[in-house]
Amino acid sequence: MKKEQETIFLSALESNREKLFRICSIYAKDDEDAKDLFQEVLVQVWRSMSTFKGNSAIGTWMFRVALNVCLRFKSKHTKNQNRFIRLDSITVANFGSIENSENENEKLNSLIKCVKELNQADKAIVSLYLEGIAYKEIASILGLSENHIAVKVKRIKSKLLNCINKIL
Repeated sequence: MKKEQETIFLSALESNREKLFRICSIYAKDDEDAKDLFQEVLVQVWRSMSTFKGNSAIGTWMFRVALNVCLRFKSKHTKNQNRFIRLDSITVANFGSIENSENENEKLNSLIKCVKELNQADKAIVSLYLEGIAYKEIASILGLSENHIAVKVKRIKSKLLNCINKIL
């Protein structure tokens, strides 16, 4: 049983590693936080493997776990934020191996900044949407209706466009 869980975990991780890391990056303050958060997600996914019932795809389940871990991290980070003074650094997130022109990098950095400014619910929706996950699967992960997700995505796109236009 343990070996079977390990095989399922490693296979699912291989398929979803980059997507999970990008979701962590959206909730993290910098690259180091994203790496720490990603490790925490992997630990929680591994610990929870025995609760996976197969009612959804393993990737869908992993995204649900990842979002829960990220939201807990964000909540804990917000509480601790008043206790520490943090020096912000400029971070370039690795979003795949595609080389972007300077203009595309500027747009990508603007998008990342705008996504980080969204409220928690919108951030969860858009992070999954940007990973190419279907509305139906997003609805399943977040416990909302598919129609509600479609409406929210349309509104979020409008917010992001306005935010990006202000930056650029």
